[in-house]
Amino acid sequence: MNLLNNHRYALMTGIVLALIIAVALAGWPLSVSGPSLARWFHIVAGVFWIGLLYYFNVAQTPALADAAADKGGPGGAGITKYVAPRALFWFRWGAVATWLGGAWLLKDNFLNAFTFHSGFVVIGVGAWLGTIMLLNVWGVIWPNQKKILGIVPATDEQKAAARKTAGLASRVNFVLSIPMLMCMAGQSHGLPFFHSG
Repeated sequence: MNLLNNHRYALMTGIVLALIIAVALAGWPLSVSGPSLARWFHIVAGVFWIGLLYYFNVAQTPALADAAADKGGPGGAGITKYVAPRALFWFRWGAVATWLGGAWLLKDNFLNAFTFHSGFVVIGVGAWLGTIMLLNVWGVIWPNQKKILGIVPATDEQKAAARKTAGLASRVNFVLSIPMLMCMAGQSHGLPFFHSG
């Protein structure tokens, strides 16, 4: 069996390889409760979530618009039937995993971040932006996508309205992701414009 022929096996192989490298570099036993594991989990989950957000906004949505405009072309039925449901599964659960990973990483400083206590303002802004985005995924984007994809019954008019609402909510998340990523990187990697002197 070739592990690279199946995305689940490839994902598990990547995780095992990362753990082998971690043991080789840090030794055994690994600290599974430390911030390094939480940060790693948060980053990997975030790449899934934000990567799919960018895919939807810069590749799939414009491609579906082009497919709809191409009167003699194949249309977008294959994307909406096969790609979008799978991508939306990983997108919405990636959002949950990213948020939980961030909460795990903040642990004792969770309230300090969300209430902007001194030393936690930058990460607090990032955490709030991520939280707004998570709520947008589950409260606006996913309920409307279920109508668009036919998972729940909807009239053509309801589907058209859902397309507009889900598209706008996704575009809001796309915009919010850029300052959110800046804050996340700024807190943990000390971007220069976040230093006071």
